[in-house]
Amino acid sequence: MAAAERRAFAHKINRTVAAEVRKQVSRERSGSPHSSRRCSSSLGVPLTEVIEPLDFEDVLLSRPPDAEPGPLRDLVEFPADDLELLLQPRECRTTELGIPKDEKLDAQVRAAVEMYTEDWIIAHRRYQHLSVAYSPITTETQRERQKGLTRQVFEQDASGDEKCGPEDSDDPRHSSGSPEDTPRSSGASGIFNLRNLAADSLLPSLLERVAPEDVDRRNEALRRQHRPCTLLTLYPAPDEDEVVERCSYPDPPHEHFGQRILVKCLSLKFEIEIEPIFGILALYDVREKKKISENFYFDLNSDSMKGLLRAHGTHPAISTLARSAIFSVTYPSPDIFLVIKLEKVLQQGDISECCEPYMVMKEADTAKNKEKLEKLRLAAEQFCTRLGRYRMPFAWTAVHLANIVSSAGQPDRDSDSEGERRPSWTDRRRRGPPDRMSSGDDACSFSSFRPATLTVTNFFKQEAERLSDEDLFKFLADMRRPSSLLRRLRPVTAQLKIDISPAPENPHFCLSPELLHVKPYPDPRGRPTKEILEFPTREVYAPHTGYRNLLYVYPQSLNFSSRQGSVRNLAVRMQYMAGEDPGQALPVIFGKSSCSEFTREAFTPVVYHNKSPEFYEEFKLHLPACVTENHHLLFTFYHVSCQPRPGTALETPVGFTWIPLLQHGRLRTGPFCLPVSVDQPPPSYSMLTPDVALPGMRWVDGHKGVFNVELMAVSSVHPQDPYLDKFFTLVHVLEEGAFPFRLKDGVLSEGAVEQELRASLAALRLASPEFLVAFSHHVLDKLVRLVVRPPIIGGQIVNLGRGAFEAMAHVVSLIHRSLEAAQDARGRCLLLAAYVYYAFRLPGTESSLLGGAPPVTVQPATLTRGPGRPASLYLARSKSISSSNPDLAVAPGSVDDEVSRILASKLLHEELALQWVVSGSAVREAVLQHAWFFFQLMVKSMALHLILSQRLDTPRKLRFPGRFLDDIAALVGSVGLEVITRVHKDAELAERLNASLAFFLSDLLSLVDRGFVFGLVRSHYKQVATRLQSAPNPGALLTLRMDFTRILCSHEHYVTLNLPCCPLSPPASPSPSVSSTTSQSSTFSSQAPDPKVTSMFELSGPFRQQHFLAGLLLTELALALEPEAEGASQLHKKAISAVHSLLCGHDVDPRYAEATVKARVAELYLPLLSIARDTLPRLHDFSEGPGQRSRLASMLDSDTEGEGDIGGTINPSVAMAIAGGPLAPGSRGSISQGPATGSRSSCPLSAESSRTLLVCVLWVLKNAEPALLQHWAADLSLPQLGRLLDLLYLCLAAFEYKGKKAFERINSLTFKKSLDMKARLEEAILGTIGARQEMVRRSRERSPFGNQDNVRWRKSITHWRQTSDRVDKTKDEMEHEALVDGNLATEASLVVLDTLEIIVQTVMLSEARESVLGAVLKVVLYSLGTAQSALFLQHGLATQRTLVSKFPELLFEEDTELCADLCLRLLRHCGSRISTIRMHASASLYLLMRQNFEIGHNFARVKMQVTMSLSSLVGTTQNFSEEHLRRSLKTILTYAEEDVGLRDSTFAEQVQDLMFNLHMILTDTVKMKEHQEDPEMLIDLMYRIARGYQGSPDLRLTWLQNMAGKHAELGNHAEAAQCMVHAAALVAEYLALLEDSRYLPVGCVSFQNISSNVLEESAISDDILSPDEEGFCSGKHFTELGLVGLLEQAAAYFTMGGLYEAVNEVYKTLIPILEAHRDYKKLAAVHGKLQEAFTKIMHQSSGWERVFGTYFRVGFYGARFGDLDEQEFVYKEPSITKLAEISHRLEEFYTERFGEDVVEIVKDSNPVDKTKLDPQKAYIQITYVEPHFDTYELKDRVTYFDRNYGLRTFLFCTPFTPDGRAHGELHEQHKRKTLLSTDHAFPYIKTRIRVCHREETVLTPVEVAIEDMQKKTRELAFATEQDPPDAKMLQMVLQGSVGPTVNQGPLEVAQVFLAEIPEDPKLFRHHNKLRLCFKDFCKKCEDALRKNKALIGPDQKEYHRELERNYTRLRESLQPLLTQRLPQLLAPTTASFRNSLNRASFRKADL
Repeated sequence: MAAAERRAFAHKINRTVAAEVRKQVSRERSGSPHSSRRCSSSLGVPLTEVIEPLDFEDVLLSRPPDAEPGPLRDLVEFPADDLELLLQPRECRTTELGIPKDEKLDAQVRAAVEMYTEDWIIAHRRYQHLSVAYSPITTETQRERQKGLTRQVFEQDASGDEKCGPEDSDDPRHSSGSPEDTPRSSGASGIFNLRNLAADSLLPSLLERVAPEDVDRRNEALRRQHRPCTLLTLYPAPDEDEVVERCSYPDPPHEHFGQRILVKCLSLKFEIEIEPIFGILALYDVREKKKISENFYFDLNSDSMKGLLRAHGTHPAISTLARSAIFSVTYPSPDIFLVIKLEKVLQQGDISECCEPYMVMKEADTAKNKEKLEKLRLAAEQFCTRLGRYRMPFAWTAVHLANIVSSAGQPDRDSDSEGERRPSWTDRRRRGPPDRMSSGDDACSFSSFRPATLTVTNFFKQEAERLSDEDLFKFLADMRRPSSLLRRLRPVTAQLKIDISPAPENPHFCLSPELLHVKPYPDPRGRPTKEILEFPTREVYAPHTGYRNLLYVYPQSLNFSSRQGSVRNLAVRMQYMAGEDPGQALPVIFGKSSCSEFTREAFTPVVYHNKSPEFYEEFKLHLPACVTENHHLLFTFYHVSCQPRPGTALETPVGFTWIPLLQHGRLRTGPFCLPVSVDQPPPSYSMLTPDVALPGMRWVDGHKGVFNVELMAVSSVHPQDPYLDKFFTLVHVLEEGAFPFRLKDGVLSEGAVEQELRASLAALRLASPEFLVAFSHHVLDKLVRLVVRPPIIGGQIVNLGRGAFEAMAHVVSLIHRSLEAAQDARGRCLLLAAYVYYAFRLPGTESSLLGGAPPVTVQPATLTRGPGRPASLYLARSKSISSSNPDLAVAPGSVDDEVSRILASKLLHEELALQWVVSGSAVREAVLQHAWFFFQLMVKSMALHLILSQRLDTPRKLRFPGRFLDDIAALVGSVGLEVITRVHKDAELAERLNASLAFFLSDLLSLVDRGFVFGLVRSHYKQVATRLQSAPNPGALLTLRMDFTRILCSHEHYVTLNLPCCPLSPPASPSPSVSSTTSQSSTFSSQAPDPKVTSMFELSGPFRQQHFLAGLLLTELALALEPEAEGASQLHKKAISAVHSLLCGHDVDPRYAEATVKARVAELYLPLLSIARDTLPRLHDFSEGPGQRSRLASMLDSDTEGEGDIGGTINPSVAMAIAGGPLAPGSRGSISQGPATGSRSSCPLSAESSRTLLVCVLWVLKNAEPALLQHWAADLSLPQLGRLLDLLYLCLAAFEYKGKKAFERINSLTFKKSLDMKARLEEAILGTIGARQEMVRRSRERSPFGNQDNVRWRKSITHWRQTSDRVDKTKDEMEHEALVDGNLATEASLVVLDTLEIIVQTVMLSEARESVLGAVLKVVLYSLGTAQSALFLQHGLATQRTLVSKFPELLFEEDTELCADLCLRLLRHCGSRISTIRMHASASLYLLMRQNFEIGHNFARVKMQVTMSLSSLVGTTQNFSEEHLRRSLKTILTYAEEDVGLRDSTFAEQVQDLMFNLHMILTDTVKMKEHQEDPEMLIDLMYRIARGYQGSPDLRLTWLQNMAGKHAELGNHAEAAQCMVHAAALVAEYLALLEDSRYLPVGCVSFQNISSNVLEESAISDDILSPDEEGFCSGKHFTELGLVGLLEQAAAYFTMGGLYEAVNEVYKTLIPILEAHRDYKKLAAVHGKLQEAFTKIMHQSSGWERVFGTYFRVGFYGARFGDLDEQEFVYKEPSITKLAEISHRLEEFYTERFGEDVVEIVKDSNPVDKTKLDPQKAYIQITYVEPHFDTYELKDRVTYFDRNYGLRTFLFCTPFTPDGRAHGELHEQHKRKTLLSTDHAFPYIKTRIRVCHREETVLTPVEVAIEDMQKKTRELAFATEQDPPDAKMLQMVLQGSVGPTVNQGPLEVAQVFLAEIPEDPKLFRHHNKLRLCFKDFCKKCEDALRKNKALIGPDQKEYHRELERNYTRLRESLQPLLTQRLPQLLAPTTASFRNSLNRASFRKADL
C-alpha cells in the first residue's frame, strides 16, 4: 500500500485525474484512511493549493436576503449598522477643565487646548465584541457559563440507594435500604426471600407491542429533553498559549501616576509653645541626588499661635489649609526619604540661638521656667507683628520610606523616631495585604503596604552654612549609616505625628497640582488633600492628556560678600511681571500654607547675618496661557532689619535682577547665574537679559554672576525640545500664514519655509524621546494634517506627503523604542494604539462631526491615476491638477483660497498606501517594524471616510477607487513576502508582521469588497506555498500561516463571510469528479451518492470555494494531521485549537443561539467529520486496548489484508475472534500486535489534542442537521462507516467520567503506582489487555510519569492541567469540576447515541446491515460499560432495547460475543444503587430473555450468559451491591408475572428458575462479602464456587479468572499465575475434545510440568459435555486465541512473581501454537521474554535475591470458627514474613470479627488438648514450618527454585522434656519432629492448603545431641570454605565452638553422653555415632584455626593465640572421652543402619 501511495504521488504531478481514480480504488481496496488527503478534492485542486473563491459581492447580489427564512436572514449579509461613529466624551479628572479662558491665545496654545478638550472619536464595529478576539473564552468565562448546570448522578459517586428522576418520587415501594427489606440469610430460604422483596417500579408500556417507528420517535423526543444547548461550555477553555487573535480595546489615554502614598500630618507639638511653626514636606531620592516631588506646605499651629500673625494674614484660602498630601512615585527605590523641614517667623539671632530654648526647656519644667517662657512669648509676639511676612530656617528631619513600606508599624529607627501603634492598628493590619517578602525592589512597592502611624521625635537644627540640597543629600546619606554623625548632635525634641498609607483608589476632597477639584469632591468646604506633582528620577514616557502649565523657580545661592553697605539679613522677593510697571505683577505664584491661593510676590527665608546665603526655597507659578516677549521674572533683594531702630526702614532694596521668559519664542528654563544690579533697572529692561551691560548702571561685583537660580517648567503646552518647538512653530506659522516671522535669530520669508519645514520633518527623529512621547498626539496630528492638507505656500501647493510619512515612521519607531516595556503580546505600543483608536481623526472633519452636515472638505478622489506626481503645481496655471487627483481640472482664474484648499486635500489612507508602496528601503524597514500602526491608521481613516462621506450605503465594489485597491494589493503582497523571507532571520518580527497583516485583512473585510480581500488572502497563501517547497524549516512558516488563518477567522462576521446560506453547487467542469467514480462504492443507497451532499462533507472544490475561510481553516487542519506533516505535534495542537476556539465562539454567540441557525453554522464544519475519521489511527487511544481504534472499521471491511494494511486494522477473522467478551469492561487485547507499525511511524496526537479534536467532532454531530448526516451516512462505504463508528467509540472513551474520587486523586497527585499496577492487572486478568501488551506497557512505565501516552492516569492529568495551574484546589472547585465533567460525559455520550440512531436508520434497508449493526451494537455496549450518568443510561438502555427488538438476529444467531457482553452490562446496571438505572436495566434484561424465548422457545443462550456474567460480576466487583441486584431480580420476576402475551408458555417458569438460580449465586456472594476482609477465606469461597462449576467449564473458567484477579490484587502473583495455568488447562481439555491438533496441548497432562495440581482440571469428560450444546463453552476463551491469551497472562504473572523457570515451561506449550500460526512477531517477543527470564535466573542463582514465600502451619480450635474448627492449614505468606507478623494479622482480624478477649494465640507448637480449652474462646496456633525433602528428592531438587516450587511436605520441630518444660538439661532434652503433607502442592490457586496427613517422630536426648553436633560441624565447614572468606564470621563460629564459656557447648555434650558407656546396647550405635561426630568436629576446628591464622592481621595475633589455647584445652579434655572402646556392637539391623535424619528411620513415638 505504501508503495502504491508513493506511485500515486509520482503520477499526481502530471495526471491528477488518473491519480484520483487510482487512489479511490486503492482506498476502497484497503480501507486505509491515509491514502494521502493532499489531492482529494472533486475539482482535482490539491489541498496544498488555495482554490479561487467565489466573488462574494456578486453572490450576494444574486441572492436577495429575503430568500432565507426568518432567523437565517441575518447570516446572509453584514448588518446595516455594522460600522458606526462614536463620540466618546473625554474623561476629565477634575470638576473644572482648568484651561485658559477668554484670552487671546496663540496658535500653539489654541491647538493644545483644542486637543485636550475634544472628544474621542471612535470608528466602532458594533458586533466586534462578539468575535472570539474580543470576548475570549477563558477558564473564568467558562466557569461563569457553567453556572446552573444540573448535577448528573453517577454510580461511582452514589452512596446508598439514590433516587433519580421524577418517576420515583411517589412510589411507596421504594423504601429499600432498611435491613428488614433484604434479609441476609442464605440457603433455601433465599427463594422465599426473593418473593417477599419489593420490586423497583416497572417501566410503563414496556410490555405493549408498539411499532418500532413509534418507539424510536418517543425515544428521540425523550433524548432531546433537558439537553444543554452548548457543548463546548462543558469543555476546558482553549489553550491560552495558542490565542493569537486575542485583542482588546486600548484604554483611553490618561494622566500618568506612579505608586501613590498618602501622607497625613496629624499634629506637631514642641516642649514649649511660644510661636507658630510651619512645615514643608517633600520626597528626595538619595541615590539619584534628586528632589522627586514638589513641596507640600502644612500648618499645624493652634489658633492662638496663628493669631499672632493676624497683622499679615489675608483670609486663608481653603486650599492652603491642607494637612494631607498624595505623593506619586513612579520609580520606587529603597533610597527615598520623606524630608520634613520646619520654618518659623524671622527673629533676631542666628538659628542656633533661636533653637536653644527648644532644646533646653522641657514641658515638665513649665512651672519652673514660667518667667523665661513669658519673656520668650513676648519677644515672639513682637517679631510676629513686625517681621511676620519673613521666615527663617529652623529644623529638619527625614523618614526613610523603605522602612515604613517593608515593616509598617515598627519603630523607624533610621530617622531617630519612635513608632507608635494606634489602637486600630491591629484591625488595619488584618485588613491590609499580607506581609510582603522584603527582597530587592519588591520591598519598595509603595502600592501595597500596611498603613503606619509614625511619631517623629527628633529634629536636627538647620545650619546656616549648610542649607542647600547638596548638603541635605550628604546628611541623608549619612543618616543611613549605623554610626550617623547626626546622632551625636543634640536634637530639637518635638512630636510630629504623621500617617503614611497607600493612597486609596479615588480619594475624596482632592486637589490637583493646579488646585483644581478632583472628582469626587462631595463638598467644596471640606478640608482638601493635595496631589503633589512628581519630578520622576528618570524619563516617564506618557503623552499629555490635559492642560498643564507650571513653572518652578529655585533660588539657590546669592553672593553679596563684595557688596558694600549694610547687607546681612538678605531676603529675595520674586514677582512674575507682565510688564515693567510695578502694578503689572501677576497673581500667579501659588500660596504656601494658611494664606491666599495665589500671590503677586513671594520671599525666600532669611538667614541671619549672612552675606552669601544659600536657599532651599521652591516657588511654584501658574504660567499664563500666553507668554509674551515682555513677560519676565523680577527678583528684588532686600536687607531686612530685625531690630526696630528709629529711622531705619524694615526692608531696604539692595539689588535687582530679572529673567525674560521667552527667547526666540521659546520658554526659557534651566540654571541661570545672574548678575545683580545695584540700581533700579532702566525702562524697557525686560526685552534684554541682565547679561547685557546697560550703560549707566551699577552692578554688584562688577557685573559678575552672583545669583544662582534654576527654572523648571512642567508644561503640556511648551515642548521643551528645540526640534519639536521648531516643527510646531513652522506648522502654526503656515496655518496662520503670518509672514515673515522670526525663527531663532533669523527672519524667515515665505520662500524659505518649505525648505525649513522639510528639514524640520527630517530632524524630528533627533527629538528627545520623553518629549516626543509627551507630545506624540500633537506631532502625529500635525503629520497627518501635512499629508492630508498639503500647505499652500506662495499660492503653490507643497506636497509633503513623503517627508511627513518618513517622519511618521521615525516618530513611531522612536516611541516604540522608548516604550519597549509597555507593549502587548503582538508588539503594539499601547500608547500608539490608544492614539489611533481614540484620538486620531481626519483633519477638517470636526465641524461636520458635530453639525451633522456632510463634510465638504473630504474630497473623494475618483477616476484614475496620472502618470507623474509633481511636488508642487502653480494654481495660477491655465489648468490646475490636484496632486492626488490629476484629472480634476479647475477653471483658470478661480484661485480662491478655499478652492485650492479643497483641491489640495487628500485621503490619508490612499496617501499612506501609496507612500508605503513607493517608500525607500530605510523608511520601509522602520514602517515594517511597526506595520500594525500604519495598518490601523489606514483602517480607521477608511472607516471615517466611509462614515463621514456617507458611503456606507454604496455597493462595496464602488466604495474605494481601483488604484487605491491596487496599492493595497501591492502592499499586502510585499508585506506578505517580508513575512516569508524573514521567518528564519528574524522570527519575532515575522510573527508580528504576520499578525498585523492578518488583522489588516480582517479589518478590510468590514470595509471593502470582500471578494477582493479573499483574493489577497489567496495570493498570500500562494506566496507561502511557493516558499514552503524550498523552505529549510517549513514548520515555522506553517505555524505563521496557521496563525494568519486563525486571525482571519476570528472576524465577528466569520459565518456570514463563509456564505452559509447558499447551497453548494457541484462544479460544472468536464473533468470526471470523484463522485462519479465512487458511485459504486456507496453501501446503503440504491442510487449513486448525491454529489452535493458528498462535497459538503469533504474538503471538496465547491466547499472550499464557497466557504472560503472555513475551507482554509479546515484545510490547514487536514494538512497538519497528515501523517507526513512536518513539526507535527505543535501544528496539531495549533490547528485543532483554532477550530476549537471558533466553535466555542459560535457556542456563546447570541446570534447563533437558535437551532436552525446553528445547524447552518455547523455545515461549515462538516468536513471535520471526514478529517477526524481519517486521522483515527493517530488519535490518542483512550480506550486503552491495542488494535482498538480500527476495530470496527476492520470488521466491516471485507477486503482487508490483515497486517499489510496501513491503517493498522486487524484481520477481520481475528477481530471477530477477539472483538468482545463477557468479561471486558473496556476493550480487548488482540493476538496481532496492536496497530501495524506503518501508521505509527507518523506523529501521533497527544491526548489533549485528540480530546479537543473529538469534542469538535461531537459539536458538529450535535448541531448539524440530522437529515444531512443521514444522507451522508448513506453514501459512505463500509470501511468508512466502520471508521466513523470507531470514532464514536473513541469519543465515548475520551470523555468518560472520571468520578469525584479521581479529581481528588489528581488533586493531591498521590498516585500510588501500586494501585495503578493493581488496576492494570485487573484488566489483564479480565482479558481486557493481552498480557503481552501489558508487559510492554509496564516496561515503558518504569518511571512514575513514564511515557506520557502510556500512563493510565496521565490522560486525566493532561485534561485537567488547563483548568488551573495551582495544584491544590478547594473542595468547591473539585465539586465543580466533577459536576462539569459529569455533564460533559453525559452530553458527549448522548451525542454519540443520537449519531448511532441516525446510522441505524440509514442502514435499516441495506444488505450489509448485519455487520454495521453489529458494530453499532458494540459501540452501544461500550457506552453502557463505561462510567455513565443515570440520565444517559436511561436513553442508552432504551436504544439498546430498540436495537434488540428490531434486529434480534444480531444477538441470537451470530457469535455469542455480543450477547455475553450485553448480559454482563445489564447485570452490572441491575445492581446499581440508583433506582432509575435499575428500572431500565431490568426492563432491558427481561426483554432480552423474552426476545430469545420468542425466537427459539427457550432462552438457553441468555440463561447461560446471564449466569456467567453474574459469576464474573460477583467475583470481580469490589463494591457490588447484591441487595440492589436482588431487587432487580424481583422486578424481572414481576415483569414475567405481568406479561400477558406469554402467559401460556413455560417462559414465566423458566424466568423464575433462572432468577432463583441467580439468587443462589448471590447468596454465595453475601458470604464472600462477609469474608471481604479475610483474603484466605474469600479465596477459599471462590475456590469452592469454582469447584461447584466443575461441570460447567465456562463458569469455572470465569471463577478461575476471578480468583486470579483477586490474587493479583493481593500481590500473590504465583497464585494468580496458577489460576491462569488451570484456566489454560481447562481450555486445552475442551479443545482436545473438539479437534486433534498436533500443536495444541493434549489437555491437562501437557501442563503437568508447570504444576502437578493441574490434573484436577481433567474432570470434564464426554458424558458431561457435548461440545455442540447451545451456549456451552462458547466464550472467547475456548478458542486457540483464547488459550494463547491465558498462557500469556500466566507467563506474565510468573514473571512478576519471579518464577522464571515456570515461565519457560509455559512458553514450551505456547511456542508450538505460535509456530503453527506462523506468528513470528509474537515468537520473537516470546523468545525475548525467555531470554530475559533465563538472564534473571543466572543473575539470581543463589536464590537469595528471589524470595519465594514463607510457610506457617495454622490450626484453628473452637466452635466459633464454624467450618474451620480443628482444621489445620499451611499458609503461604510473602517471603521474610516473621511469625509475629502473621500472628498479629490473624489475631487482629479475628478479634475484629469475634470481639475483644475472645481470640487467643497458642504460643507453643505442642499438640493442643481440646478438653482444656474454653468453649467460648477461639484459639489459633501458628508455627513456622520449612519445606522438607527426602534424600532421593534432593538429588532432583538442585536449584533454589526447585526447592521452593511444588512443595507438599513441611517439617517443624518441637523441643520438650519429660516433665513438660520445653527446654531442660542435656540429658533430658527431647525433640519432636512433625511432618505435614498438604492436599495440593504449593504454589496452588490459593494461598492456604489443608493439611491432609501428619506424621510425628521423637528424638531421644542423644539423638538431639548428634543433630546439634552435626549442625555445628556443618557451620564450621561452611565458614571455613566460604569464598571469598569472611574472617568475622569464621571467628564467630570458632568462638562458639572452642570458647570455654559456651553453655551446653561441645565439651558439656561430650561429658554428658560420652563419659559413660550406655547400659542399653541399643544405644551403642548412637554413642558411637556421637564419637565420630566429635572427631569430625575437632578436625573441622583445626581447619578453621588454620584458615583464621592466614586471614588475621598483626593486631589479632593475641586473639588467635587465645583461640588456639582454648582449642588445645578442648581437645585435651575430649581426648579420653573419644578414645573409649565400646563393647561388641550389636548385629546390624536394617533399621538402625539408615541415616537417622531420614524419615523412614524415625521410630514412632509411643505417645
